[in-house]
Amino acid sequence: MTVDVEAIVRSNTRLSLHFNVLALAAPDIASRAEPGQFVMVRTAPGGSPLLRRPYSLFEILRDPEGRPTGFSLLSKRVGAGSQILYDAAQGQRFACLGPLGRPFELVTPPDRAWLVAGGVGLAPFAALAEALLARGIRTTLFYGARTGEELFCLDRFERLGVELVLATEDASRGAAGQVTVPLEEALRAAVPEPRITLYACGPEAMLKAVALLASDYGRPSHLSMERLMGCGVGGCYSCVVRVRDADGGSHYDRTCLEGPVFRGDAIVWE
Repeated sequence: MTVDVEAIVRSNTRLSLHFNVLALAAPDIASRAEPGQFVMVRTAPGGSPLLRRPYSLFEILRDPEGRPTGFSLLSKRVGAGSQILYDAAQGQRFACLGPLGRPFELVTPPDRAWLVAGGVGLAPFAALAEALLARGIRTTLFYGARTGEELFCLDRFERLGVELVLATEDASRGAAGQVTVPLEEALRAAVPEPRITLYACGPEAMLKAVALLASDYGRPSHLSMERLMGCGVGGCYSCVVRVRDADGGSHYDRTCLEGPVFRGDAIVWE
């Protein structure tokens, strides 16, 4: 069930000059949310910016008894709306519609989960990692960025018990190159059992590479696709992804309804 609520800013952690994590009190959304879903945020009242912005649910926030009280958003400021979120003050309110979209499918033991994040593609993975580890799933995060200074929130994942494999394009931390470099090395070295499922979010070129690697090595993959969304509820058809039909043809699905999570082997790459 989707709700539209006034979420209250609990904290705003600026990670760098461009990235921040915004914690919002919104128990009605948090109690319904599943990893991989998103919210549409109205960053300002009135007409500027006019449209709500989609944001993946980064963390599900809980009280000491474990009850969901809100969620956090990992944001990169690139325009007027994200600038408002970057500057947000404690107590400020934002209209949030959610949870929206199709969540990740969670594997069960003894399967393992490899999460593959490129840049701000880290956004859906804190909630996913927490849910997987609660099931007893051994979870590894392959996380890549341009520089070591753009690898954020590592402490959050380490506290959860996630294994980290890092990569930077400037070779300042972890493996040199894109995150698919250590991913392919790990896939090549992995034994057939237990089954390993890949979960990925990031630039589309990276998602395509992950899907093809998963196929090459016989591993299932689930991709959180990034698309421009005008409404988030299926009305505007601005966020379509081409997917395969069972008979060999193809059609277009809306990322906001049938996604944002798609099976890697279902997508027809343009």
